[in-house]
Amino acid sequence: MSTPSSVAVDRPSPKVVTITFSNPPVNVVTAETALRLHEIVTGLENDPDVQVVVFKSDVPDFFLNHFDLAAVGDLPTPAEGELPLWTDLVVRLSTARYITVGSIRGRARGAGSELALALDLRYASLENAYFGQPEVGIGILPGGGGTEHLPRLLGRDRALEAILTSSDYDAAQAERWGWVTRALPDAELDAFVDDMVARLAASDAQALAAAKVAVNRSTLPPERDLVAAFGEFVQSLGRPGFQARAAAIAAIGAEVGLDFEYRMGEHIAQANQQL
Repeated sequence: MSTPSSVAVDRPSPKVVTITFSNPPVNVVTAETALRLHEIVTGLENDPDVQVVVFKSDVPDFFLNHFDLAAVGDLPTPAEGELPLWTDLVVRLSTARYITVGSIRGRARGAGSELALALDLRYASLENAYFGQPEVGIGILPGGGGTEHLPRLLGRDRALEAILTSSDYDAAQAERWGWVTRALPDAELDAFVDDMVARLAASDAQALAAAKVAVNRSTLPPERDLVAAFGEFVQSLGRPGFQARAAAIAAIGAEVGLDFEYRMGEHIAQANQQL
């Protein structure tokens, strides 16, 4: 029997695709997640009917979490001239002719935050959405666009705070800073996203795509910067600082269990203070 994928695809209408993350208990990104997402997004490029793609989760309290660092080696090595798979994924999402919408409940951290940042519109639950880039706190670097997208959205100083401290930010703070498009009461999130998707699906496809291209010209980071960031992320995995912090964080994780994933920013700070 084959193992179920951590990513599911639904087609509620010819113009709308829904992609749902499902890797309980905490929606960690694995190599399978990355490969399946890349396969889906690449396939959608050949579907002229799609106008809106919605991303959501069916795992309570987690939209899409950090990457499973033990699985980095399972990602395919890009051929000469090709982008690394995760970099290629976020670039394809940002430049896709269709509009991408995040319906965010739960934690979006690390790779999960970076995937959300690659989406066109991000709507978050006020009561149950949190964002963070925890990499620097564990001695590595963001590699999927966090260091490229956040300064453009938040400004240099706020991006530095978010990246350097590895803190968790709730949806209200994320909205004030521009990390998300809008934060809504949880009871209103689904209806709001449904209405937005219906509005976009009813619009002229060529006009939507052309407007996105025009906005992208002045807002997207260059591909070369994203490629450089992924290379720096991979290099940072071999640094002594990461090895020392990984051991301390693993010890705290063993002590607190799943609470580590719920309050990651606090636990990372605690681990660093003990070194």
